[in-house]
Amino acid sequence: MRLAPVLLLLLVAIPGAAQPPAPRVATEATNGMVVCVSPPAADVGVAILKKGGNAVDAAVAVALAMAVTWPEAGNLGGGGFMMIAPPGQAPTCVEYRETAPAAAGPKLFADGTVSAFSHKASGVPGTVRGLGLAHKKYGKLPWKDVVMPAVELAEKGFTVTDGLSWSIGWVLASPTTTNAEFHRVYDKPGGGYWRPGDTMKLPDLGRTLRLIAEKGADEFYTGDPADKLAAEMKAGNGIMTKDDIAKYQAKERTPVTTNYRGYDVYGPPPPSSGGVGICLMLNVLENFDLKKQGRWSAATNHQIVETMKRSYADRARHLGDPDFTTIPPHLTTKAYAKKLAATIDMKAATPSEKVAPEIPLAGEGDSTTHFSVIDKDGLAVSNTYTLEHSFGSRVVVKGSGYILNNEMTDFNPVPGVTTKSGQIGTPANLVAPGKRMLSSQTPVIVRKDGKPVLLTGSPGGRTIINTSLCVVLNVLEFDMPVQEAVDAPRWHHQWFPDVARFEGFSTHPALVQELTNLGHRVSPGRQGDAHSIRVDPVTGRFLGAADRRIEGAAKGY
Repeated sequence: MRLAPVLLLLLVAIPGAAQPPAPRVATEATNGMVVCVSPPAADVGVAILKKGGNAVDAAVAVALAMAVTWPEAGNLGGGGFMMIAPPGQAPTCVEYRETAPAAAGPKLFADGTVSAFSHKASGVPGTVRGLGLAHKKYGKLPWKDVVMPAVELAEKGFTVTDGLSWSIGWVLASPTTTNAEFHRVYDKPGGGYWRPGDTMKLPDLGRTLRLIAEKGADEFYTGDPADKLAAEMKAGNGIMTKDDIAKYQAKERTPVTTNYRGYDVYGPPPPSSGGVGICLMLNVLENFDLKKQGRWSAATNHQIVETMKRSYADRARHLGDPDFTTIPPHLTTKAYAKKLAATIDMKAATPSEKVAPEIPLAGEGDSTTHFSVIDKDGLAVSNTYTLEHSFGSRVVVKGSGYILNNEMTDFNPVPGVTTKSGQIGTPANLVAPGKRMLSSQTPVIVRKDGKPVLLTGSPGGRTIINTSLCVVLNVLEFDMPVQEAVDAPRWHHQWFPDVARFEGFSTHPALVQELTNLGHRVSPGRQGDAHSIRVDPVTGRFLGAADRRIEGAAKGY
């Protein structure tokens, strides 16, 4: 769940691309809006809305379409979190995070011999059952209707976009992409590089999707696709079994929520750290008059960075799969936030070692994507899902056409070993059979008076929570228009390493110097795309903001 390497390629390979592309203009609509990284998938979502489907129908269709058109992160073989806010009802979260196979133990990665790009790095996929659960409880159209657009894209072919040509070219050339089936499926027929405008067909993936469309989501876990996955694991010396696959269940969970200056903010609960993290940070920052200080003042940004540092230390201390770990309830209380705010020295940065001194010190991937959907009735969906690294494990299940995650690498790798470089070894997120690995995915829904006002989220590994925080603050605290809020430079601090990364390193040199003078180590950074929707508080129109950091589309009607 780290920043997509395609972004880095774009920055170094395109002449004059030292800075991100120019800001985009928000797309306006009244009947529905879809914002995602893949233009063909956005078209699918809007078509579902026009057909009479609701936002959940469209979200399921978009997620499955992106498994075809954005294989870097769109997936059948991964997992994620879908936040759903039905009109007049409390928001909910469909959690479909992957689980560890029964044969996994806490020292699976401890000796460093298990590669992130191997079968053993794959957790049991959750996406298909998660989408099935969301549709069954909240969808409107027949299941087959929302799956078939993805089937048609895979079987009939789709146009390769600029972003996909870079992305697929990068992974096919990578020395870590050694799986023969991956190359058979994704190498360009006849040789050469995929170019924008080419037509890509994925017939094996199309057959798998057709089985899911015709027989339901459970077919992926108990039918022919499950047999093929079990066979792939056996052939690749993996540890996942057919029993692991059959037993997987998605779960509906109660979101984490807080009120920030009159707005109700909802995020995903553990095993995501996102909801706890963003609510904790908003609660802390509510103790400061950020708006009066100014968005780019040293005081405001010092307080934001110090808050991030403290939140991520609590993430390491406490957060993991709630079925295995007790999550302290105080983390999202206003009283606890007030105590944390009081520990921030306004004149100096607090060294990370002093934020959590009780954790002994020894000397997440980019294949995530977020999309937002809203329909004419105000049903809102904020969904983030992932394969962990770009293209996950780089393993395609033979005969099924989809890519496996390498999500097991999101567990803490070495029990008891937490380092200043950022490796975490605390107990809450150690590997255990059937356990869900901790995630940073943070699909967010913000409501006021029971109505949605902002949907956002992002890829980017541990940067995800801070990306979502910055977008939420820009809209709620600083009244930025949504496109400006998405495009603005962001901060990231994750406790360790003790470095504040800033996207505005070169554009805000005075601010960088002021924070350096306070004792912060500041470095350049880049964070993920936050495809967001704002509901105009005056007109009620939907404003879709596709992030300029990557290819994407905001489409509505």
